[in-house]
Amino acid sequence: MMISMTDCIFCKILAGKIPGTFIYRDAEVAAFMDVQPVNPGHVLVVPVDHAAYLADLNEETAAALMRVGQRVAAALRRTNIKCEGVNLFLADGEAAMQEVFHVHLHVFPRFRGDGFGLQFGPNYGTPTLRTELESVGAQLRTFLPVT
Repeated sequence: MMISMTDCIFCKILAGKIPGTFIYRDAEVAAFMDVQPVNPGHVLVVPVDHAAYLADLNEETAAALMRVGQRVAAALRRTNIKCEGVNLFLADGEAAMQEVFHVHLHVFPRFRGDGFGLQFGPNYGTPTLRTELESVGAQLRTFLPVT
């Protein structure tokens, strides 16, 4: 699913066409409060330039996304916001639960009993055969760029 920059809600927030509560912004990435938070303190870290998927980002911007995410996580732990832990979550593609097709890293505080959770599939606890791991690993190595 592709959304144009003119239809992208995050691009509209970044352009100031709709309100956003920014906590950080530089030339590469911005961080603003999520209007539908998992918990109070839920922040979205996004690239300033539109990119639908993680693979669409250059490595420097992807690294900047994580750097700012780490800083936001550290800031959450220093506040009075209820925060016993922090989740970083990036959904990449519709099957991965991506709803807004502009890359975004969720950073949100967690605490016992907050009601949020991910559900593992039925085969999660079953170890994979080494031969299958090697086969899948070989496919990935074929397409993994060497830097």
